[in-house]
This record gives sequence, structure tokens and C-alpha cells, in this order.
Amino acid sequence: MRVLQLIDSLEVGGAERMAVNYANALKSGTGFSALVSTRTEGGLKEQLDPEVAYLFLGKKKTIDFKAIRKLKNFVIENKISVIHAHSSSFFLAVVIKILTKNIKVIWHDHYGNSDFLASRKSIFLKLFSNFFDGIISVNKNLETWSKEHLNCEDVIVLNNFVHFKNAEKAITKLQGTSKKRIIHLANLRPQKNHDLLIEVAKKIKLDFPDWTFHLVGKDFEDDYSTLLKSKIASNNLTQTVFIYGACEDVEAILKKCDIGILTSVSEGLPVAILEYGYFKVPVIATNVGEISSVIKDDNSGFLVTSNDSEDFSKKLMQLMKDEDKKIAFAANLQKTIFENYTDAAVIDKYQKFIGGLS
Repeated sequence: MRVLQLIDSLEVGGAERMAVNYANALKSGTGFSALVSTRTEGGLKEQLDPEVAYLFLGKKKTIDFKAIRKLKNFVIENKISVIHAHSSSFFLAVVIKILTKNIKVIWHDHYGNSDFLASRKSIFLKLFSNFFDGIISVNKNLETWSKEHLNCEDVIVLNNFVHFKNAEKAITKLQGTSKKRIIHLANLRPQKNHDLLIEVAKKIKLDFPDWTFHLVGKDFEDDYSTLLKSKIASNNLTQTVFIYGACEDVEAILKKCDIGILTSVSEGLPVAILEYGYFKVPVIATNVGEISSVIKDDNSGFLVTSNDSEDFSKKLMQLMKDEDKKIAFAANLQKTIFENYTDAAVIDKYQKFIGGLS
């Protein structure tokens, strides 16, 4: 089985990180693995196993004949049997399937707004799904949606997973005081609902002024980012909430943080939660997407209704003051991650799924 991971970018994000995780895990498990980034590279390239076959296409437009030719040649030269297309990269995968023989295409649905599937645009995706040999969904909602809206019979739910090969060197210098840092690992997008984070930070600052919030994730430097930074300044939170952008040393950062939060209005299965658990960071998150399947409320973390700043702040303060609960949450969540959300727990199911496709 010679599998190629196809992804549009290697900038830090959930789908991108999973493409790298699959590529690295398959290299360890099968001896061969490949990854192709179509449009842009990014910080996650550094986390790719050096023995994974890699190609950057530099694709400039939807139909880019030069990129198509490069990918076709790469597939043939490396005797690729399966293209695992993540998110929007399915178009190019299907084109290569049409141009070559005996290639299977697996589409991986990472759609983050799985709580709002009624508004999802699907005409183009439905057309191309006729060429999919299988679909991987990150949660049950997406699995049901694919079965109802797309033209592919073989659909499976596979958990996202974490895969860390070597300890990362610390690069990022964190602000704030040791033992009093709260990490929010998410790109700066509306779905991640940083407005809730701001409201929570305002409440926390009143009683715990020495605790700080650390936002790690890609800054798109767009209107959303500009507005967020304006809100931080206007609420006198510039020494409470710090923005770092995308960071390559996530492992090192998490080891220096004391509580992990996620304030999203919608999610699939966020990799951030899995990474928090892997590194024993106790968690408070909004109860959206598949988060509740990972975090068992009051056992391995706190879950809060989306947009409820009062309850979120209350639970956060409770955790900040209770060292025993932090330790218990972290240990229980790490156990869940190790048992269900590592490459060892997922890759065997993945290979059986691919091997069983007609």
C-alpha cells in the first residue's frame, strides 16, 4: 500500500496537521509514505518525517496544467496506489485518477462547521464524489451528511489523532508568569469565537490579574484579526491576552502552559483538544462538534455551552484554584487520548478500510 497525502497547504491548521500526521505514521508503519502540498508550504513542513516522499506543486489556479503534470509524474514514479485527499484538494486528486490507471481516491472530510451543515455548499463536491472510492469523516454528523448528500457508498468515521516523533526545540518565548498561563490553540477565524475568549479574559483579569491568555494559531491579518486586536486593546487586555501567530514548537509551548481552552461555536474533532490531552494540559471547552466524545464533563475536563461567558469564566476560575482537579483532569484526558486518539489506535483501522475498498 503506497499512499499519498494531498493537502493544499502546510500552514498550521487541523486538516494540515492531520495530513502530516498520517504521512509520518504511515512511513513508520509501512516503510513508504508521500505527501504533496498543492498551493503553499508552511511551518508544518518542518514536522514532516525527512524520509516521507515530498513534493510542492506551487499550484496557482484551479486548472493548472503544470501542477497536474508534476503530480501525475510524481504518482507514477512513486507507484502510488492511493491518494488521500484532505478537504478541498479532492479536485486535483480526481483529475489524477482520471489521467492514470488503478488509483484509488480517498476524501477526508475535516469540515469544521459540522454544527451548521444545513448551510454547506455541496454541488461541486457531490459531482466529484462519483470518483471517490471512500470517504473518511472526523465525526458522526459528517458521516451522515456524506451518506445523504454524496455519491460514495464507503464512508467511515476515523478519529483524528496525534503523532509526535521527536521533542521539539523551544522557539517561542511566552509572555506572562509561569504556572499561570492559559493556552488557546486555534487559528484566528470567526468559527473559533475569540469574542468569548475576550469576555472571559475580562472577567478573569478582575480577580486573577497575573493569569494570562496565549493565542497560538495562524493570524490571517484580515478584518477578523484586526477587530480582535482592537478589542484586546480597547478592553485594556494587552498585558493579559497575547497573540503569537502560527508556531512550529507547539509541544514546547504546551509544556509551559497550565490550562487549555477552546471557545469555538462549531468544530469537527479539533486536534487542539487531542494535543492538550497528549501533553497533560487540563481543558475547558465549548460543547460543540465531537468534543464531548473526547472530554467527559467533570471527569477529564469542563464543557460549557457555546457563548456562555459566565459559566466559562466560573469553570475556568474553579480549575485555576483547584490543583488536584487540574491534575486529575489532565491524567484522565491523557489516558483517553492514548487509548483512542494516537496513530496506534487509528492507523490499523485506516489500513483495513483502504484495503477493503472495491
